[in-house]
Amino acid sequence: MANNSNKKKARVLIVEDDSSLLFGLKKNLQFEGYEVLTAADGEAGLGLAVDERPDIIILDVMLPRMNGFEVCEVLRSNKVETPVIFLTAKALESDKVTGLTLGGDDYMTKPFSVAELLARIQTVLRRVNASEGEKLTIGPLQIDLSGRSVLLEGKEVNLTTKEFELLCFMARNIGKVLPRERILQKVWGYNYYGTARTIDNFINRLRQKIEENPLEPRFLLTVRGVGYKFRPPQS
Repeated sequence: MANNSNKKKARVLIVEDDSSLLFGLKKNLQFEGYEVLTAADGEAGLGLAVDERPDIIILDVMLPRMNGFEVCEVLRSNKVETPVIFLTAKALESDKVTGLTLGGDDYMTKPFSVAELLARIQTVLRRVNASEGEKLTIGPLQIDLSGRSVLLEGKEVNLTTKEFELLCFMARNIGKVLPRERILQKVWGYNYYGTARTIDNFINRLRQKIEENPLEPRFLLTVRGVGYKFRPPQS
């Protein structure tokens, strides 16, 4: 029987040009109780993402008319923060980093199991929904977890989805030394096979956006040989 534990499941947009895979994913997600929208090329997917505002997007990278990275980049540049899980036949770490840097939330390499995809969809949605109504204020930095927005000294800071989630995790653990491995597990998930360089790249990007002097950070401190910690500005 289909899983009816939730009163209303999320709306999922699948953008995939492989018709057999698209059909299979649609049927499996509908069986689980999700409402499913589909598109077979990047432009059509972008249009549905903007017009229909689904709860999550399953986005193939290699698409006709507009690739998945381009779709995600346009969405994020227009402040559409719908969670995105990329699908791709490419297993290179550089491709994963590109997808996450552009604002993707997760990355699955083909072939994959439908069970794993369902688990990742639930994980991403649970992470997004867990922040409803929560706000953090740390000195001049204001983080609205429900609105998924950041203000620094009253001015909006434009972050990708993954940059935002990394900042939230660091800020929720203020003063704690956080090893890179723990950051990977909590922000990217246990199934993401990233490296320390993934964390370093994202920390550097965050520093460029929230630090007055990225070379002498006041928030995101490096703990040599271990990882990072978030320190509030000293009075």
